[in-house]
Amino acid sequence: MMVIPAVDLRGGRCVRLRQGRPEAETVFSDDPVAVARAWAAEGAPRLHVVDLDGAFAGTPKQAGLIEEIAKGIPVPVEAGGGLRTLEAIETLLRAGARWAMLGTRAALDPEFLAEACRRFPGRIIVAVDASEGKVAVDGWTQRLDISAVDLARRASQAGAAEVLYTDIARDGTQTGPNLTSTAAVAAAAGLPLLASGGVGSVEDLRRLALIPGVIGAVVGRALYTGAVDFKQALAELAQC
Repeated sequence: MMVIPAVDLRGGRCVRLRQGRPEAETVFSDDPVAVARAWAAEGAPRLHVVDLDGAFAGTPKQAGLIEEIAKGIPVPVEAGGGLRTLEAIETLLRAGARWAMLGTRAALDPEFLAEACRRFPGRIIVAVDASEGKVAVDGWTQRLDISAVDLARRASQAGAAEVLYTDIARDGTQTGPNLTSTAAVAAAAGLPLLASGGVGSVEDLRRLALIPGVIGAVVGRALYTGAVDFKQALAELAQC
């Protein structure tokens, strides 16, 4: 199972939010490109890059910085945040991202999701962000009447490459991932799944690795605080 460092961008800096709340921000670096290079140098199999400004605004805001990261490191990048049009997806992929992550519009517009998967085969990851089992959109500020499991099924039917599942209540808390919900979403999707939210130890990663369909875990705060030693996690999870 992959251990994927998260590089969240806000105002040109590398930050982490707690449960997606803008007011609960911790700044970890003023140089996200250097952070990305450091994770790549330590052996990251890929990087998870999110334009938080774009997620809240509904349109990409950190495109230049994402391009600098994607083209400046030798590992693939999955990136998202505010991708609401096919043109925005194409721009991101041309900028060097290997995968584009779609959240809000994928949840709101099944036809758009299907067209994005058709036009960019193998390069669309659907972000299933959930609060109490229901999908949240617009930078996690609104909750829809669609379940995480149903959106995962929709992603599979549309032809997505992977699903990224995040339990919002656990995100940035280091209190442990929601294993039950992660397993349910993975089973519903039938696609490779990336788990996110709540990882606080290598043991958390081991538990995620036991869930069928989970191919990776996105880890943010726990790596930046040192709660998870990245090289140890890579070594221990390499066989999972």
